[in-house]
Amino acid sequence: MRTVNIEVTVNGQLYRKEVPVNQTLLRFLREDLFLNSLKEGCNEGECGACTVIVDGYPVNSCLVLAAEMDGKSVLTAEGLAGDDRLHPLQEAFLEAGAVQCGYCTPGMLMSAVALLNLYPHPTRDQICKEMEGNICRCTGYARIADAVLLAVDKMDAERKAAAEAGVEMPVFAGIDEKFSDKWNKRYNVS
Repeated sequence: MRTVNIEVTVNGQLYRKEVPVNQTLLRFLREDLFLNSLKEGCNEGECGACTVIVDGYPVNSCLVLAAEMDGKSVLTAEGLAGDDRLHPLQEAFLEAGAVQCGYCTPGMLMSAVALLNLYPHPTRDQICKEMEGNICRCTGYARIADAVLLAVDKMDAERKAAAEAGVEMPVFAGIDEKFSDKWNKRYNVS
């Protein structure tokens, strides 16, 4: 089997690995790095259970090769929480009851990160549209949309409190305040 060497940053940590040229990113993250939040649902890019963020963009990790990740940055659900607390999206999913069996939850969280990068204050319609690549058989989607809206409120409250206290603005893993500008420039949207 042919292999290649890659350097990839996953959840803020640099890895130098030799990977088979036909190994998917999903298999690499689960089997080589033991990051088990990603689920292998359909293995066809249809269910969203394996969604990760690669250089700011949502990717179905079952459809891309690990060899393609050389020089890239990958964020998984394991990388969302801080040292002492959950990410506001994780908190909101719990509080809104958007977690039932949990199989789809990591992919939903990563798609929600991507959504909030495009639309920092999304409407319910925008949430439904952007999350349609993720399948959930347990919760329906109303609670997931509720959770995303609750997370927005939580992040806004933390930003407001920091501004009022004159302290450094909070940083939320995966949330890039300037992402929509990058997206618009990349795709020539004015």
